[in-house]
Amino acid sequence: MKSLLSALQEGRLVELPDPNKEKALEYLALLIEAIPDAHTQADIVQEVKEREAAASTALGKGIACPHARKVGEGDLLCAVGWSPQGIDYGAPDGQKVQLVIMYFIPDSQRNSYLKEISGLAKAVEKTHGIASIATAGDIHAVRSQLLDWVGYAIDSAIPDAKARMIKLQEKQAAFLAAEPGKPVRPFTIVPFYVLVPEAGRPVVLAPEPDFVRAMESQPSIADLLRRNEGFQCGGYQIIVRSASTFAANRVLHDCVAVKPASGPSGSNGGARA
Repeated sequence: MKSLLSALQEGRLVELPDPNKEKALEYLALLIEAIPDAHTQADIVQEVKEREAAASTALGKGIACPHARKVGEGDLLCAVGWSPQGIDYGAPDGQKVQLVIMYFIPDSQRNSYLKEISGLAKAVEKTHGIASIATAGDIHAVRSQLLDWVGYAIDSAIPDAKARMIKLQEKQAAFLAAEPGKPVRPFTIVPFYVLVPEAGRPVVLAPEPDFVRAMESQPSIADLLRRNEGFQCGGYQIIVRSASTFAANRVLHDCVAVKPASGPSGSNGGARA
Protein backbone atom coordinates (compact mmCIF):
# COMPACT_ATOMS: atom_id res chain seq x y z
CA MET A 1 0.00 0.00 0.00
CA LYS A 2 3.04 2.25 -0.42
CA SER A 3 1.68 4.26 -3.35
CA LEU A 4 -1.69 4.86 -1.65
CA LEU A 5 0.11 6.03 1.48
CA SER A 6 2.32 8.35 -0.61
CA ALA A 7 -0.78 9.84 -2.23
CA LEU A 8 -2.23 10.59 1.22
CA GLN A 9 1.02 12.10 2.47
CA GLU A 10 1.64 14.22 -0.64
CA GLY A 11 -1.84 15.74 -0.94
CA ARG A 12 -3.19 13.62 -3.80
CA LEU A 13 -6.47 12.88 -2.02
CA VAL A 14 -8.97 15.40 -3.38
CA GLU A 15 -12.69 16.02 -3.24
CA LEU A 16 -13.96 15.65 -6.80
CA PRO A 17 -15.73 18.87 -7.81
CA ASP A 18 -18.05 17.19 -10.32
CA PRO A 19 -19.91 13.83 -10.13
CA ASN A 20 -19.36 13.34 -13.88
CA LYS A 21 -17.30 10.19 -14.54
CA GLU A 22 -15.19 11.53 -17.43
CA LYS A 23 -14.38 14.76 -15.60
CA ALA A 24 -13.38 12.82 -12.48
CA LEU A 25 -11.03 10.60 -14.53
CA GLU A 26 -9.48 13.62 -16.24
CA TYR A 27 -9.00 15.46 -12.93
CA LEU A 28 -7.14 12.56 -11.30
CA ALA A 29 -5.09 11.78 -14.42
CA LEU A 30 -3.88 15.38 -14.54
CA LEU A 31 -2.77 15.13 -10.91
CA ILE A 32 -0.66 12.09 -11.78
CA GLU A 33 0.74 13.76 -14.91
CA ALA A 34 1.84 16.67 -12.71
CA ILE A 35 3.95 14.46 -10.42
CA PRO A 36 7.63 15.08 -11.29
CA ASP A 37 8.47 11.41 -10.60
CA ALA A 38 6.01 10.24 -13.27
CA HIS A 39 8.63 10.72 -16.02
CA THR A 40 6.14 9.93 -18.76
CA GLN A 41 5.41 11.21 -22.22
CA ALA A 42 2.15 9.26 -22.21
CA ASP A 43 -1.21 11.02 -22.33
CA ILE A 44 -2.52 9.52 -19.09
CA VAL A 45 -5.90 11.25 -19.49
CA GLN A 46 -6.47 9.66 -22.89
CA GLU A 47 -5.17 6.24 -21.89
CA VAL A 48 -7.35 6.09 -18.79
CA LYS A 49 -10.42 7.07 -20.80
CA GLU A 50 -9.67 4.48 -23.51
CA ARG A 51 -9.24 1.71 -20.94
CA GLU A 52 -12.45 2.77 -19.25
CA ALA A 53 -14.33 2.69 -22.56
CA ALA A 54 -13.12 -0.88 -23.11
CA ALA A 55 -14.16 -2.12 -19.65
CA SER A 56 -15.38 -0.47 -16.48
CA THR A 57 -12.82 -0.38 -13.66
CA ALA A 58 -15.47 -0.20 -10.94
CA LEU A 59 -14.81 -2.88 -8.33
CA GLY A 60 -18.22 -2.61 -6.70
CA LYS A 61 -19.04 -1.47 -3.14
CA GLY A 62 -18.55 2.16 -4.15
CA ILE A 63 -14.91 1.89 -5.34
CA ALA A 64 -13.26 2.17 -8.74
CA CYS A 65 -9.59 1.74 -9.67
CA PRO A 66 -8.91 3.20 -13.14
CA HIS A 67 -5.33 2.99 -14.35
CA ALA A 68 -2.81 3.77 -17.06
CA ARG A 69 0.27 1.71 -17.94
CA LYS A 70 3.79 2.62 -19.03
CA VAL A 71 6.45 0.54 -20.75
CA GLY A 72 9.67 0.25 -18.74
CA GLU A 73 10.80 1.41 -15.31
CA GLY A 74 9.32 3.89 -12.86
CA ASP A 75 7.39 4.23 -9.63
CA LEU A 76 3.87 3.01 -8.98
CA LEU A 77 1.88 6.23 -8.53
CA CYS A 78 -1.59 6.93 -7.24
CA ALA A 79 -4.18 9.70 -6.90
CA VAL A 80 -7.45 9.41 -4.98
CA GLY A 81 -10.74 11.20 -5.55
CA TRP A 82 -13.69 11.32 -3.14
CA SER A 83 -17.16 12.09 -4.45
CA PRO A 84 -19.61 12.81 -1.58
CA GLN A 85 -22.64 12.53 -3.88
CA GLY A 86 -21.33 9.52 -5.80
CA ILE A 87 -20.61 8.97 -9.49
CA ASP A 88 -22.74 6.96 -11.90
CA TYR A 89 -19.83 4.75 -12.95
CA GLY A 90 -21.49 1.68 -14.43
CA ALA A 91 -20.43 -0.52 -11.51
CA PRO A 92 -21.38 -4.23 -11.68
CA ASP A 93 -23.41 -3.93 -8.48
CA GLY A 94 -25.17 -0.76 -9.70
CA GLN A 95 -23.83 1.21 -6.74
CA LYS A 96 -22.56 4.74 -7.20
CA VAL A 97 -18.79 5.13 -6.87
CA GLN A 98 -17.66 7.44 -4.08
CA LEU A 99 -13.97 6.57 -4.06
CA VAL A 100 -11.86 6.61 -7.24
CA ILE A 101 -8.30 5.35 -6.75
CA MET A 102 -6.30 5.89 -9.95
CA TYR A 103 -2.95 4.16 -10.59
CA PHE A 104 -0.10 4.81 -13.00
CA ILE A 105 1.62 1.44 -13.53
CA PRO A 106 5.06 1.04 -15.12
CA ASP A 107 5.69 -2.52 -16.38
CA SER A 108 8.28 -3.03 -13.65
CA GLN A 109 5.62 -2.35 -10.99
CA ARG A 110 2.88 -4.74 -12.11
CA ASN A 111 3.43 -7.11 -9.19
CA SER A 112 3.44 -4.19 -6.73
CA TYR A 113 0.17 -2.96 -8.23
CA LEU A 114 -1.47 -6.38 -7.95
CA LYS A 115 -0.33 -6.68 -4.32
CA GLU A 116 -1.66 -3.21 -3.53
CA ILE A 117 -5.05 -3.92 -5.11
CA SER A 118 -5.24 -7.24 -3.26
CA GLY A 119 -4.39 -5.55 0.02
CA LEU A 120 -6.97 -2.85 -0.65
CA ALA A 121 -9.70 -5.39 -1.39
CA LYS A 122 -8.95 -7.31 1.82
CA ALA A 123 -8.93 -4.12 3.88
CA VAL A 124 -12.29 -3.02 2.45
CA GLU A 125 -13.80 -6.46 3.10
CA LYS A 126 -12.55 -6.63 6.70
CA THR A 127 -13.54 -3.07 7.66
CA HIS A 128 -17.20 -3.09 6.58
CA GLY A 129 -16.72 -1.65 3.10
CA ILE A 130 -16.75 2.08 2.55
CA ALA A 131 -19.69 2.84 4.83
CA SER A 132 -17.62 5.36 6.81
CA ILE A 133 -16.48 7.06 3.60
CA ALA A 134 -20.02 7.15 2.20
CA THR A 135 -21.16 9.04 5.31
CA ALA A 136 -18.00 11.12 5.82
CA GLY A 137 -18.56 14.77 6.63
CA ASP A 138 -15.29 16.00 5.16
CA ILE A 139 -12.13 14.87 3.44
CA HIS A 140 -10.28 14.43 6.75
CA ALA A 141 -12.68 11.64 7.71
CA VAL A 142 -12.04 10.00 4.33
CA ARG A 143 -8.31 10.31 4.85
CA SER A 144 -8.50 8.73 8.28
CA GLN A 145 -10.40 5.73 6.90
CA LEU A 146 -7.89 5.28 4.09
CA LEU A 147 -5.04 5.34 6.62
CA ASP A 148 -6.87 2.63 8.55
CA TRP A 149 -7.00 0.55 5.36
CA VAL A 150 -3.26 1.03 4.88
CA GLY A 151 -2.71 0.01 8.48
CA TYR A 152 -4.87 -3.08 8.09
CA ALA A 153 -2.91 -4.15 5.00
CA ILE A 154 0.34 -3.80 6.92
CA ASP A 155 -1.10 -5.66 9.91
CA SER A 156 -2.00 -8.55 7.63
CA ALA A 157 1.44 -8.75 6.05
CA ILE A 158 3.84 -8.56 9.00
CA PRO A 159 3.93 -9.46 12.73
CA ASP A 160 1.67 -7.44 15.05
CA ALA A 161 4.32 -5.53 17.01
CA LYS A 162 6.12 -4.29 13.93
CA ALA A 163 2.84 -3.51 12.20
CA ARG A 164 1.66 -1.29 15.05
CA MET A 165 4.97 0.59 15.02
CA ILE A 166 4.87 1.21 11.26
CA LYS A 167 1.22 2.19 11.32
CA LEU A 168 1.87 4.77 14.04
CA GLN A 169 4.82 6.21 12.12
CA GLU A 170 2.75 6.45 8.95
CA LYS A 171 -0.12 8.22 10.65
CA GLN A 172 2.23 10.69 12.29
CA ALA A 173 3.98 11.42 8.99
CA ALA A 174 0.70 11.76 7.13
CA PHE A 175 -0.84 14.17 9.62
CA LEU A 176 2.31 16.31 9.69
CA ALA A 177 1.46 17.09 6.08
CA ALA A 178 -2.10 18.12 7.01
CA GLU A 179 -3.03 18.75 10.63
CA PRO A 180 -6.46 17.51 11.78
CA GLY A 181 -9.00 20.28 11.63
CA LYS A 182 -7.21 22.08 8.79
CA PRO A 183 -8.05 21.61 5.10
CA VAL A 184 -5.90 19.17 3.15
CA ARG A 185 -4.03 21.18 0.52
CA PRO A 186 -6.01 20.78 -2.70
CA PHE A 187 -4.63 21.25 -6.17
CA THR A 188 -5.26 24.30 -8.32
CA ILE A 189 -5.88 23.37 -11.96
CA VAL A 190 -5.95 26.20 -14.52
CA PRO A 191 -7.02 25.30 -18.09
CA PHE A 192 -5.58 27.69 -20.69
CA TYR A 193 -4.59 28.03 -24.36
CA VAL A 194 -1.48 29.30 -26.10
CA LEU A 195 -1.69 30.55 -29.69
CA VAL A 196 1.70 30.32 -31.42
CA PRO A 197 1.88 32.27 -34.71
CA GLU A 198 4.34 31.51 -37.50
CA ALA A 199 6.12 34.76 -36.65
CA GLY A 200 5.84 36.86 -33.54
CA ARG A 201 5.26 36.21 -29.85
CA PRO A 202 2.92 33.49 -28.54
CA VAL A 203 -0.35 34.67 -27.00
CA VAL A 204 -1.57 33.08 -23.75
CA LEU A 205 -5.33 32.87 -23.19
CA ALA A 206 -6.08 32.38 -19.47
CA PRO A 207 -8.34 34.02 -16.85
CA GLU A 208 -5.54 35.13 -14.45
CA PRO A 209 -3.55 38.21 -15.59
CA ASP A 210 -0.53 37.28 -13.42
CA PHE A 211 -0.43 33.81 -14.91
CA VAL A 212 -0.63 35.23 -18.45
CA ARG A 213 2.30 37.56 -17.74
CA ALA A 214 4.36 34.72 -16.24
CA MET A 215 3.73 32.45 -19.23
CA GLU A 216 4.32 35.12 -21.88
CA SER A 217 7.64 36.07 -20.24
CA GLN A 218 8.78 32.42 -20.30
CA PRO A 219 11.81 32.10 -22.64
CA SER A 220 11.33 29.83 -25.67
CA ILE A 221 7.73 29.04 -24.74
CA ALA A 222 6.92 27.90 -28.30
CA ASP A 223 9.74 25.35 -28.23
CA LEU A 224 8.74 24.09 -24.78
CA LEU A 225 5.15 23.58 -25.90
CA ARG A 226 6.17 21.93 -29.17
CA ARG A 227 8.40 19.39 -27.36
CA ASN A 228 5.49 18.57 -25.04
CA GLU A 229 7.82 17.51 -22.23
CA GLY A 230 6.17 19.52 -19.47
CA PHE A 231 7.83 22.45 -17.70
CA GLN A 232 7.50 24.73 -14.68
CA CYS A 233 6.22 28.30 -14.75
CA GLY A 234 5.15 30.50 -11.85
CA GLY A 235 5.09 27.52 -9.50
CA TYR A 236 2.82 25.56 -11.85
CA GLN A 237 3.57 22.33 -13.71
CA ILE A 238 2.54 22.98 -17.33
CA ILE A 239 0.98 20.09 -19.25
CA VAL A 240 0.07 20.19 -22.95
CA ARG A 241 -3.11 18.23 -23.66
CA SER A 242 -3.30 18.73 -27.43
CA ALA A 243 -2.18 20.95 -30.30
CA SER A 244 -4.17 22.02 -33.38
CA THR A 245 -2.70 23.62 -36.53
CA PHE A 246 -4.65 26.33 -38.35
CA ALA A 247 -4.16 28.55 -41.41
CA ALA A 248 -0.90 30.51 -41.71
CA ASN A 249 0.86 27.81 -39.64
CA ARG A 250 -0.72 29.02 -36.42
CA VAL A 251 -0.76 26.39 -33.67
CA LEU A 252 -3.21 26.41 -30.75
CA HIS A 253 -2.00 24.45 -27.70
CA ASP A 254 -4.65 23.24 -25.23
CA CYS A 255 -2.90 23.18 -21.82
CA VAL A 256 -3.45 22.94 -18.09
CA ALA A 257 -1.36 24.33 -15.23
CA VAL A 258 -1.34 22.34 -11.97
CA LYS A 259 0.05 23.06 -8.49
CA PRO A 260 -0.95 22.52 -4.83
CA ALA A 261 -2.97 25.44 -3.51
CA SER A 262 -1.34 27.47 -0.74
CA GLY A 263 -2.58 29.33 2.28
CA PRO A 264 -4.91 28.26 5.12
CA SER A 265 -8.01 28.43 2.95
CA GLY A 266 -6.49 26.38 0.09
CA SER A 267 -6.67 29.39 -2.24
CA ASN A 268 -3.57 30.75 -3.89
CA GLY A 269 -5.10 33.86 -5.36
CA GLY A 270 -3.66 33.14 -8.81
CA ALA A 271 -0.29 32.30 -10.26
CA ARG A 272 2.88 34.22 -9.41
CA ALA A 273 5.94 34.43 -11.59
